[in-house]
Amino acid sequence: MGAEAAKEFGTRDALQPGFVVNERASSRVADAVDSEPHDPRQELGAAELRILYRTEAQAKRRKEARPGLWIAVVIYVLFSVSDLLLIPDVAALTITARFAVGLTALLVLEAQLRRGAATDWLDVTCAAAIIFGYIGWLYPASMGANKETVAYYMVFGTIFMMSANLFFTFRFKVSIITSTIILCILYVVNYFLPASLAYKMVFGTFYVSCFTFTSYVNWKLNEERYNVFLNALEAKIQHNEATERGKALLRLSRTDPLTGLENRRAIDEKLRDYWNDWQKLGHGFAAILIDVDFFKKFNDCYGHQEGDRCLIQVAEALSDLIKQYDGSIGRYGGEEFIVLARMGRKDQVADLAEAICRTVENLAIAHELRRDGIAIVTASVGAAFTRKQTAAKLEKIIHEADRALYLAKAGGRNCVRLFDPTDPQSSDESENLAALLKIAIGQDLVSLVYQPIQDVASGRVEAVEALMRLKMLDGTLVPPSLFIPVAERTGAILELGRWAIRTVCAELLAQDHVRVVSVNVSPIQLKTPGFATSVATILGETGVTGNRLAFEITEGLEMEMHSDILRCISDLKLLGIRIWLDDFGTGFAGLSWLRLIDFDTVKIDRSFLHDCGTPKGMAMLQDIIALVRNRGHKILVEGVETEEQMLLMRQFGIDKVQGFHVGRPAPAANFQTKRAIQKRPFTVLKSA
Repeated sequence: MGAEAAKEFGTRDALQPGFVVNERASSRVADAVDSEPHDPRQELGAAELRILYRTEAQAKRRKEARPGLWIAVVIYVLFSVSDLLLIPDVAALTITARFAVGLTALLVLEAQLRRGAATDWLDVTCAAAIIFGYIGWLYPASMGANKETVAYYMVFGTIFMMSANLFFTFRFKVSIITSTIILCILYVVNYFLPASLAYKMVFGTFYVSCFTFTSYVNWKLNEERYNVFLNALEAKIQHNEATERGKALLRLSRTDPLTGLENRRAIDEKLRDYWNDWQKLGHGFAAILIDVDFFKKFNDCYGHQEGDRCLIQVAEALSDLIKQYDGSIGRYGGEEFIVLARMGRKDQVADLAEAICRTVENLAIAHELRRDGIAIVTASVGAAFTRKQTAAKLEKIIHEADRALYLAKAGGRNCVRLFDPTDPQSSDESENLAALLKIAIGQDLVSLVYQPIQDVASGRVEAVEALMRLKMLDGTLVPPSLFIPVAERTGAILELGRWAIRTVCAELLAQDHVRVVSVNVSPIQLKTPGFATSVATILGETGVTGNRLAFEITEGLEMEMHSDILRCISDLKLLGIRIWLDDFGTGFAGLSWLRLIDFDTVKIDRSFLHDCGTPKGMAMLQDIIALVRNRGHKILVEGVETEEQMLLMRQFGIDKVQGFHVGRPAPAANFQTKRAIQKRPFTVLKSA
């Protein structure tokens, strides 16, 4: 309900067009996503690839040499049975030769492996085993008395030729040399063998055919092994690139794009770790909130680019300071920073908070139009420290630090305040806001404004986003960044949320003033039992179909802790309600949620569009768009403020846009009036 409202009304948290982002924050991310998948043959020359292939092939041949030779020797010895059957008179000699050659080859190979001999020498040993195994069988076999049987038995010699080409992973040259030697020996023996000329021609042709066929097969196998190597190498490179892209996007989801500090998502995770260590191990810690004094005035005076530079300088100075305390620092929103540090005593917290305040002051950044007469940028600091308390909750320490920060601002700024539960002044305006929210609906203190959402292809306003506003009894507006967290903490968000949905249906949808209205929905609402049922009741009472509503959700800590939110979202989709993912890429929306939920639309945060002034920023936006588009979701880009940005959105094929270039938030009456004007000419023509 409140994420977008707080963003629109609250402090500025986005990059401005044309500003060069801090290189420390973005260079590694952009370098990772700038690269495209490529063919390794484009990166390495043929010679380098061949060397790399030979290195890998050698490792494979070395691994396969032992089992290959052992299997070959076993089969070689088992063929002794055929010697006994076909050439019994010389079988004793051939069997002895088989065992002698086989045992010798195995002993030599094992010795080479033990000494770590080169792979080429292992190949020579295996090739020699084939040649001498052939000679050791052929020579005594040719001495058999039955020459006709011997002549036919010689056909088995081709097995040795085939083994050189097929049964071992020799390089092609080694295979050819081995099989050529066997072929020559075959021809020599065939020449002296007493047989007819027809026999010699037939078997000679058969030997050559076997040699040609097996050599060709071996050549094709080697070529195929090389192609497999290339494909595997390319797949490995692309896998590594995809992994790096994923890591880059993950770093992006946890890093503030302006300052390079951790963003709110990352800090929330660390806060949970610190809290668990305190609960389980008793390791106390401090939470310190830092707010740059009169930063809005600084932006108005010097411009947003100087404002960004100011935040970067403050962030770098504080980061260097916090490293000395082994703590964590992050940007918590707008001009606000947060520090988490393990501290054993309250006086240590006070010393660190004071050091933070003085560090910002010592930067001496000019700020001449401050209302308090100080001419430099300063910071107000509020700190809270873990202490024993009943029903302690994770959010409590941040709330206490926020109350201390409020006291620091009320105390004149440029000072430090530590939360003191015994100090009556520690009860800040959040308590008053909680009371105000209880009567807000009844007293008409809460209202809705609507910001247009334009379809890029048609140029028409296809939807509007509902943004909540709250005023005090005296008419003073309260920023959503203040009242939305209080509403979520106190549970008032449930009643406010139902009121907002009902108001949207009654003001715009029931009378068909707009086609679709999106409403921000808090995780507190989604995890509340019966929320989907209450929405269905409102739709039935107002006569509005579910497909006219879109709920924008922002994934965060609450979403991770409550898996039943997924069931609620599923029930809402059954009603026809569209589910949009808000603030994608800011650190609140995780990549995992794109897998878990079938979002109708993903809203890309405005900071990525405003960072397109740099090549790396442009590449980052394109990568995020490609990531979302590959998942099949429609894309809405926020923060479109100029015609140039609109042209860029058309170029990228974006589905929808939102921003001041399309239209500013306005009351419902504005959209009702526009609709009436559009309908009036049609009514006249119909009457005529």
